[in-house]
Amino acid sequence: MSGPVADGRAVVVTGLGVLGAVAADPGDLSVALRAGRCALTAPAPPADADRPGVSWPAFTAELASEDVPKRALDALPGLPEDLRTAARRTALRAPAPVCAAVVAALQAWLEAGLDRTAPPPERIGVVVAGNNLTERVTEDGRTRAERNPVYLPARYALHHQDTDHVATLSRVLGVRGEGCTVGGASASGNLALAHGARMLAAGAADVCLVVGAMTPLSQLQTRGYLTLGAMAPAHGAPVRPPAPFDAGHRGFHPGQAAACMVLETVASARLRGARSLAGLVGAAVVLDGNHLADPSVDGEVRAMEGALAQAGVSASDVGWVSTHGTGSPLGDRTEADALRKVFGTGDDGPWVNATKSLTGHCLSAAGVVEAVAAVVQLRGGFVHPDPGRREPVDASLRFTGDEPRRARGGFVLSNGFGFGGINSAVVLAHPQV
Repeated sequence: MSGPVADGRAVVVTGLGVLGAVAADPGDLSVALRAGRCALTAPAPPADADRPGVSWPAFTAELASEDVPKRALDALPGLPEDLRTAARRTALRAPAPVCAAVVAALQAWLEAGLDRTAPPPERIGVVVAGNNLTERVTEDGRTRAERNPVYLPARYALHHQDTDHVATLSRVLGVRGEGCTVGGASASGNLALAHGARMLAAGAADVCLVVGAMTPLSQLQTRGYLTLGAMAPAHGAPVRPPAPFDAGHRGFHPGQAAACMVLETVASARLRGARSLAGLVGAAVVLDGNHLADPSVDGEVRAMEGALAQAGVSASDVGWVSTHGTGSPLGDRTEADALRKVFGTGDDGPWVNATKSLTGHCLSAAGVVEAVAAVVQLRGGFVHPDPGRREPVDASLRFTGDEPRRARGGFVLSNGFGFGGINSAVVLAHPQV
């Protein structure tokens, strides 16, 4: 987004959805956030754990099984029968991550009241956050085909493409407007929110579903992150996962979740009588001119200041910051430095928390998951705790600690930073500010 928009095309949030290891729906997410319920557990070692050079994650937040999204779809309450039939016929044949995206989208669709009244299908768009979403599908397909070529699923050529998410959502929900995937590594979620907001502000759609796609990692991806030093290894791991920005951090802990946020123009929401849950009032995406994994204070500062400027609010108006907060020593230190530059220090600054301390790092979906979590907290008037932070890396920032805090003010800034110098931030506002 490049500047303020006319009131009628201002962007509001009218629906939320989430399905993951930490919560089965937005209501469950609210309970988990307030309680500081952490979904991270230590996984079992791989079968080849004794081989030289083999490592695995210290902690993960994974679905109990691949059947969870299918069971969630069957159990989804309040779903009109025709929509349930379309979802079952399409999503139950899809890979588990696509089915999870459909469940999250349907939750948001129902909360927004789009099952009762909606713009024409041509005025509804969908943006899916993420890139390299299907490497696990490719890895599993290769394993099956190597055993016997006839084991390769007939729809593999469709399922191995990221756009399978967009196509399946379009089919289930009858979306006929603009649709695409938006990739920016771990910044993908915020990029998708920015793209969806721009679509509405430009008049290309009246409603846009922004979906963060769950990404089960392949073995190769997992070992790649471990080799890079970005993911916390099991070797030498503590008994409990340290929270981001704790001195004991050793890298990120992967998490699994799909999330959806329905964005809508104010004019469309008023016409439909839809309730505004929050406003998406600012977004910024900037590059570092860097192709590596090392972050930049300057880039992160420019993203945060850009989002605040577009929102028309000052740093002092922000009640709390939902950090990128991965648990990477360099990443946490860089973001802490950037936060100090933007917000200063002291007891009058914003609260600082990191949803990844509870959900794990949901990778491409992280920005959407954390935006949903931010709106849940805005609605509930609290800022979630971060259990597991015993020794903050920067004592000058107002980390929430072990207890939830009272939300101050009506604005939250949510960060998302990706490999290759991709920096993003979005500003969400309470509907009454």
